[in-house]
Amino acid sequence: MVSYEHTPVTVAGKRAVVVGGTSGIGQAIALGFAAEGADVIATSRSEDAVEETAAEIEEHGVDTARVTCDVTDAETLDEVRETAEDAFGGVDVVVASQGAISRETVRDIGDDDWDFVTDVALDGVRRVTQAMAPAMDGGGSIVNISSLAARLAMANLPAYSAAKGGVEAFTRASAKELAPEIRVNAIAPGFVITPQNAETYAEGTEKREKIDDRTPLGRVADREEMVGAAVYLASDASSFVTGEVLTVDGGFADSAF
Repeated sequence: MVSYEHTPVTVAGKRAVVVGGTSGIGQAIALGFAAEGADVIATSRSEDAVEETAAEIEEHGVDTARVTCDVTDAETLDEVRETAEDAFGGVDVVVASQGAISRETVRDIGDDDWDFVTDVALDGVRRVTQAMAPAMDGGGSIVNISSLAARLAMANLPAYSAAKGGVEAFTRASAKELAPEIRVNAIAPGFVITPQNAETYAEGTEKREKIDDRTPLGRVADREEMVGAAVYLASDASSFVTGEVLTVDGGFADSAF
């Protein structure tokens, strides 16, 4: 008889750090990992947000630690690594979910806005990788958060689009260089409702109707719907997956109409 046993899709028992993990998609992933049984540090620049998210993580009966960071400052990311090593003894999973956005056009965007977005969204991913990889001595998985803007033309998002395109290129490059010990992949979410954009994507708005009409699944996503993809890429079930971008968009990008 053929055996169909397979590695479970779970992060139970993993030690995870989620940068940008106190809001939006990053927070959903951090709490989703905790619900699965992973020890999780969710970090961002806000002490209050770190404390609130850590308290929610602890409700799942797993370990965490409180530490803030600024992805534009490599020294603060070193502090995150040291905190994770002290609290957990090492790191198995890193999620880079920090982000920044500017809605200036190609004609109008200036150096300050461009540099801010790329410093956080692209250079921040590099700094996270460089800071956290040394804590992954036993190997592990890095999951970067990209966006549909990396592959689709979206008005008024030149810096964000360029940064996310860079994230995907960096994901492939670092996957090659960090193999075989560390796998590196990315998730490209489509249109996702978060507390920050709930009003923009509210039902009945013109923007929401256009997105729903274009999306084969007929709706935008809840942020919790990004957790499954992150769990898969962080788990041992994806042990032969690296350098990939997993699009989670309800079919939006590949729909012609």
